[in-house]
Amino acid sequence: MGKKRAIIMVIDSMGCGAMPDHADFGDIAECNTFKNVCHYNKGLDIPVMEAMGIGNLGDYEGVEKTSTPIAQYGILREKSKGKDTTTGHWEIAGLISEKPFATFPDGFPKELIDKFIDETNCGGILANIPASGTAIIEKLNDEHHKTKFPIVYTSADSVFQIALDTDLIPLSTLYDWCKIARRLLDEGNYNVARVIARPYKIIDGKPTRISKDRRDYSMAPPKKTVLDKYKDTGAKIIGIGKIEDIFSKAGITHAIHTGSNKEGLELTIKAIDGSLDLESIKYSDTNITDNSKEIIFTNLVDTDMLFGHRNDAEGYGKAIEEVDEYLDKIIPLITEDDLLIITADHGCDPTVPGTDHTREQVPVLYYSKNIEPKNLGLTEGFDSIAQRIDEWLQ
Repeated sequence: MGKKRAIIMVIDSMGCGAMPDHADFGDIAECNTFKNVCHYNKGLDIPVMEAMGIGNLGDYEGVEKTSTPIAQYGILREKSKGKDTTTGHWEIAGLISEKPFATFPDGFPKELIDKFIDETNCGGILANIPASGTAIIEKLNDEHHKTKFPIVYTSADSVFQIALDTDLIPLSTLYDWCKIARRLLDEGNYNVARVIARPYKIIDGKPTRISKDRRDYSMAPPKKTVLDKYKDTGAKIIGIGKIEDIFSKAGITHAIHTGSNKEGLELTIKAIDGSLDLESIKYSDTNITDNSKEIIFTNLVDTDMLFGHRNDAEGYGKAIEEVDEYLDKIIPLITEDDLLIITADHGCDPTVPGTDHTREQVPVLYYSKNIEPKNLGLTEGFDSIAQRIDEWLQ
């Protein structure tokens, strides 16, 4: 028998319908990211996911149902209390968050901001309000250049975001300030999921965020996940995209950041076909003693970051189509010893009012070379993925 591998690809925010408790999260019953993106674009060209059975999960304009699916397909409902990246990914890895992360609709408390200014020596901050990142940096860029104060903002998610022009203040300083914010939040028990570094530059006269240099500083997972379980046995756990940030490096042995979905998909192919230079992305404390098992975990963030939050349903549709084009190359690489899992972590419906995440259930597709295709129906818990990985690797 060859090496047993689980390959998880998260199409960030590609939810497929409002959860029963959507109203508790400020969302409307109509939120359905995948369905509404299909409808807006008058159909999507996604032949591989169609063949896997995604069309059988609902009525999606231009996505055919199939009587001969090649995969197992179903819908998952989240058990955790949240609709954010951290909560979703942690649950996929088997960790349920009973208590929602804290949000700050009126901005962060003065005592926290005062400590942040004091410890970073940044002199002051701008904003301290919930805002769309692209809008706030456009609005405050001139003042940022005048004062050199960082732009600190939040959203409907549990995030402490710091934006600055890295031609004005070095990127390394931004990262240092984020680490200080993370420590202060943890010391004060603020229960904030992520501190996010939001670097930008002025390109063609316009403030433009630099995706590849974004970093997320997450709370450390409070308990072990399926990633820790297999890392502890000496297996390789490869994080592609912002996976290492989401898990605060816990349960990961190799990690590489990406600047786009295209890059993440190409790196995933390299990880699967064995051409990825693992030595260069290995953690220094990593000790691989079991080469019979491996987890590859990829986050594809463009759907959420570039299109969901910016209400760009057309761009969202093209991003899903791009993932499908790469799946055409990935599927032939999957052997009977590999389990490919395609899913999402929450919703971010670009067609409904607002720019925040939406509380949605998510699709799940399981594929292996000799898998028995079937409809898995509705399952309670994204953590069913962790259970499936555990069964597969054992």
